Formats: sequence, C-alpha cells, structure tokens
Amino acid sequence: MSDTFKAILVSRDAEKNQSVEIVDLTEADLMEGDVTVAVEATTVNYKDGLAITGKAPVVRRWPLVPGIDFAGTVIESSHPDWRKGDKVILNGWGVGETHYGAFAARARVKGDWLVPLPDGMSPHDAMAVGTAGYTAMLAVMALERHGIVPDRGPVVVTGAAGGVGSVAISILSTLGYHVIASTGRNAESPYLIDLGAAEVISRDDLSQPAKPLAKERWAGGVDSVGTHTLANVLSMTSYGGAIAACGLAGGMDLPTSVAPFILRGVSLLGIDSVMAPKAVRLEAWRRIGADLDLQKLSTLSRSIGFDGIIGAARDIVEGRIRGRVVVDL
Repeated sequence: MSDTFKAILVSRDAEKNQSVEIVDLTEADLMEGDVTVAVEATTVNYKDGLAITGKAPVVRRWPLVPGIDFAGTVIESSHPDWRKGDKVILNGWGVGETHYGAFAARARVKGDWLVPLPDGMSPHDAMAVGTAGYTAMLAVMALERHGIVPDRGPVVVTGAAGGVGSVAISILSTLGYHVIASTGRNAESPYLIDLGAAEVISRDDLSQPAKPLAKERWAGGVDSVGTHTLANVLSMTSYGGAIAACGLAGGMDLPTSVAPFILRGVSLLGIDSVMAPKAVRLEAWRRIGADLDLQKLSTLSRSIGFDGIIGAARDIVEGRIRGRVVVDL
C-alpha cells in the first residue's frame, strides 16, 4: 500500500477566497475516528458541487476534503461493530462538511456513521444510489407512512432528471405509482419515461409565483427544488395529500400561504438524510435493495475517474448532469 494517496482539498485564504486542488495525503493527515476505510467508490452530489465551487456555505471547516458519501472496505477498526474486510457505506453525518470526506482514497470516520453494504450490491452500485438515492428512498418511506399509496393518485417528482429525482422515479414506478416527472430539460423526456415516469411536464408549469390554491393534480410528491416550484406543488396537491421536501436546487425560500395546509389538509414532510438515525438508514438501504431495480442504475448513472470530480462538481451545479455520477477509485 502506498504511503500517500490522492485527495481533493478545498481551502480558503485570509480574504475568504476559495481554492480547490488535488493533493497527496497520508493516513496521518486524516481526522479522528475509530474506523479507517479504503474508499472504493464515491459520487458527486449536488451538495458536493456546492462545496467544491463555493456556491453555498457547505464547507464549515478549512481546509477540508469534500465528498459526503463513499463505499469501501474497512482496513482498520477499533469499533466493536466493524472488522477489517467489512464492506461499508457512509452517507452524511457532516462528512465532507466538517469532517474529511470521500474525495480521497482513504477515510477515517466514526464507526457509528457506517452501515453495511447490502448483499448483492457492489460499492459501485451503492454509489450509483448514493446520498441522492438514499434521500429519495427516505422521501418514499415518508410518503408511505402518511398513507400516500399508489391508489391514492398520481405523485409528482420535481428536478426529475437530477440524482434524487431519477432514483425517486425509478423507485416509485417500481412500487406501482403513476409518476409525473417535472423537468426543465425537455430533451430528457425519453430518459425519464425509461425510468418509469408516466407523464413528463415542463418545469415552467411550476416555476411562476403560486396561487394560494390551484387545481388538484396529485396526491403526493418528492421535491428537491424548493422556492416557487415547491409552492406550486403544494397548491396543486389534493385533499389530505403530502409532499416530501428534500432539496433546494432552485432556492431555499418557500413563497406560499397556509391555504394548502388549512383548507386541504396537505402535509409538508421534511426529509433530512444527513443526521437520520441508524435504524432509519438501515431500513432505507434494505428497501433500496428490495425496491430499486439495480438494472436501471446503468441507465441513470455514469462513471468517471478521480480526476473528473472537480469538473463534474461544476457541471452538477450548472444543471448539466443527468442522474448519478459514480467515481471509481
């Protein structure tokens, strides 16, 4: 094993100007933790794009190795749950934000942050799912708990061609839902239909300021966009329906009224993937193994090498990435 390994490091100078570079690190450079993992695959999420480009204050410790999730093999452990050779996944927990993250060949983390790689799933497969897909599954589970089952009516997925949207469409369609996909990239309609969308609508239908209430169009949905899009989605949700909100690709604001909530009994379900309890994570990954068609992963993902991470981070922030990007180390 080489004494050094490549990593991406984001730094900031005294004037708070951010820079990013590929550097050589050693295991002595890693942060505290009771498990050291050889990272075999990672991915580029929207949050990773924000971290590398500095478009939003994702990074809260300087300098930092970004990358919020990885899959790999334990090479050293003092944690009772993990032994050398175990295959593991990490999503969130502040990794890539306040703790050295996945964009390196080695990671040292707390064993409590890890979950086992599901049987039959490779590290590459796990990162084709990644935090985006794991978040999509958390959203689906939240809708189910609220009683939004297929016979309640259609469900909408916004940001449909992105990572969360792509996996959400695949899962929901496999479960029998009538999925309406909303996208700003009309050329992606065939891709979305292949994933299982029954209808594709333009993002423009949802991007203008929302009415307090609009015609009821769906029983539920998964939103990763926020702002006017989420406001419109809520105004078009049928009585007793629910929307799972898990992203802010369009903005952090929510310019809506109380009308959908007090006149139609609509619920807004907040989805947090970063600090979700381990039991919830284990169930989400179990469900991913059961309800996500792994054959579709090749359709909704593509592979890059380590040197392509920085470019992919810029592309995802600019909306030029379809589906998921897997980084094989």
